[in-house]
Amino acid sequence: MKPESSLSRNNTELASMNSSSFLARRTTIPVLRRAARACTACNLWRTARQTVFGEGTSKAMIMIVGEQPGNEEDRFGRPFVGPAGKLLTQALAEVGIDRATVYVTNVVKHFKWSASEHGKRRIHKKPRQSEIRACYPWLESELQVVKPKILVCMGATAAQALLGKDVSVTRIHGQTVESPHARFAIATMHPSSILRAADAASRQRKTDEFINDLKRVALLAAKNQAA
Repeated sequence: MKPESSLSRNNTELASMNSSSFLARRTTIPVLRRAARACTACNLWRTARQTVFGEGTSKAMIMIVGEQPGNEEDRFGRPFVGPAGKLLTQALAEVGIDRATVYVTNVVKHFKWSASEHGKRRIHKKPRQSEIRACYPWLESELQVVKPKILVCMGATAAQALLGKDVSVTRIHGQTVESPHARFAIATMHPSSILRAADAASRQRKTDEFINDLKRVALLAAKNQAA
């Protein structure tokens, strides 16, 4: 799929800038989102329907980062609107966090996929490091515009991109760790891993772990709000 022909030359130029260039212009999330529509820094734009940028208030205390948009996100152009997104919204509500107050985004802004055996479905493929690096300036700019107090990294791709390449989500999930991007950072599983659980018992165990991790996020938010 080619970038939209209606995009202005200015947007094309913006898409090639790094995050420092955006910040020097005192940019906003809407400006970043418009510019990202023209991004061709890696080849994922060729097969994705559209860029899926972050969504939420730029004054959010909590910023949640996943891996990449999925099939539904690619269709609608919004992050976390598919099955994993619905599970995330339910889990946030269960721990007392209104998703409308959170900024949600992904490390990679285009859906990477391969066709199923019969070509009827688009199957998620893990992004390569080169694709993560190409997209990272967008995420860096989002972080510096939002300036979250609490950063939640869902899944290995997000955790390793933001907390260190050797981070193991299995080992540190739910723990508060150091990060240059926020006062508090927590890694947890990606809700898509819950949906892929082998059986009901595994799904329930993963769901409980996910909820417990988000409870820690809610507690940090409450303490920060009180302070």
